[in-house]
Amino acid sequence: MPFAPSQTDILIVGSGPVGATFARLLAEQSPHAKILMTDLGPQLTRRAGMNLKTLPDANERNAAQIRSQGLAQYEYENLSIHARAQTMNGQRAKLARPGTHLITLDELELNASGMPAAAMSSNVGGMGAHWTCACPRPGNAERVPFIPAPELDAALTKAEALLRVSSGVFPVSVEGQAIQQTLSALFDDILPEDRKVRPMPLACAVTSDGERIWTGADTILGDLILSPNFTLRSETICRRLVVKGDQITGAMLEHLPSGAPQEINAKIVIVAADALRTPQLLWASGIRPRALGHYLNDHLWSFAAVALDEQMVTKQASHYRSPDNTIGVFQIPFHAPSHPFHAQVMHLDISPVALDGGAATEAKHVVGTGWSCQKEIRFADCVTFSDTETDWIGMPKMRIHYELTEADQAAMTEAMREQARATAALGKPVFSDEPLLVPPGTSLHYQGTIRMGATADSTSVCDSHSRVWGLRNLYVGGNGVIPTATTCNPTLTSVALAVRACEAIIKTKELQ
Repeated sequence: MPFAPSQTDILIVGSGPVGATFARLLAEQSPHAKILMTDLGPQLTRRAGMNLKTLPDANERNAAQIRSQGLAQYEYENLSIHARAQTMNGQRAKLARPGTHLITLDELELNASGMPAAAMSSNVGGMGAHWTCACPRPGNAERVPFIPAPELDAALTKAEALLRVSSGVFPVSVEGQAIQQTLSALFDDILPEDRKVRPMPLACAVTSDGERIWTGADTILGDLILSPNFTLRSETICRRLVVKGDQITGAMLEHLPSGAPQEINAKIVIVAADALRTPQLLWASGIRPRALGHYLNDHLWSFAAVALDEQMVTKQASHYRSPDNTIGVFQIPFHAPSHPFHAQVMHLDISPVALDGGAATEAKHVVGTGWSCQKEIRFADCVTFSDTETDWIGMPKMRIHYELTEADQAAMTEAMREQARATAALGKPVFSDEPLLVPPGTSLHYQGTIRMGATADSTSVCDSHSRVWGLRNLYVGGNGVIPTATTCNPTLTSVALAVRACEAIIKTKELQ
């Protein structure tokens, strides 16, 4: 296999939606710049970075998911939400979802972890090959407070365009109208005018014949993938960044199938691996600010399934005729302090985790409800890295330290109480009378580990344009950059922060 050139203008480590955003926007603004993108995982689809939900063949999807699972190259037993919530010690290796792999398969370490379900994907397109495409805008207290509101709003708008976000992915239906109106009656009075109950904005395009094309990294890259100035190298790991003074001069790469090393020189380096592997690479490179890996934030999340009340649906049907039985996805937005939660109400087909098969499929209309609340952000919640032990891919071994505080438990209790009230209004519980708190890490929404800050102090890793403090040409991207306690799905915010970073990068002397 031929190597990439030894010199590039821009090196991007990580090929998910955020890495793709950096590549797309920098190429547009600097069309003559050479861009090299690397990913340690394989390319799963003919068009690099596709969302696997778009693949029509179930066997092809399943095979691609397995190839994303690192050492766990086998088909998982896909546990239901009920089984996941009640998983006991010694069984936690089953917590990984198809397309992902746990940080470790060591049972003792899993049992001792405060975040046993923490997982990642290893493939071109990153988690963007597997995500459910929910793209809600962050609410008031979720927003980055030191980024001027007009700047953040403009970046969010551009991110929505890159991701092809739409609230009209599913057609209006009797069931959907019944769900939205029932939830609106419960929550709209406590929400501001621009944050009412609504269809969930989803990253998806709908063709003229009704086919849904779910957004992946390929969507964002677009025609850039064909450019002679752009190179994507799969199964190529970045072992270490080369630091000289206040800049990164390049990186040490390794083509995993052959074991062949290569040093690449670069003017701009962007690390957008994920919220766990980005700090891992910085640590391996000797870039170790005090905040690196700390302030780890995961969405506390509870789940319940409900069989819709047939009388509620029938009442709605009396004045509306449904084109089909698609329900869709709805959100109850976060807005502090009146509603410090984010809620999703989703059709079974869109649920990121399986329901209990038998009970769920017997009911005519079943939806899943997911509630999340803010996690108390603490320095002690973190991922740390070993200087002596390595992981399955030969990088510094990770350990997660994570606990739920009394404040976290109180917030989650209140969220589940609200969730129970909503499900009671919608119908009858499917498998549990009460919502179930899923194991930490299940959300896959890890944030804060490379967090941005307003000033160069010990509480942040990068500035508000994602540049690592003290290094003039190193930028980071992904959910780990988000410094606030959020409840909503983070991808839109992460892409928006990358948009803003690109605006700063293009002005640097390195790209002039």
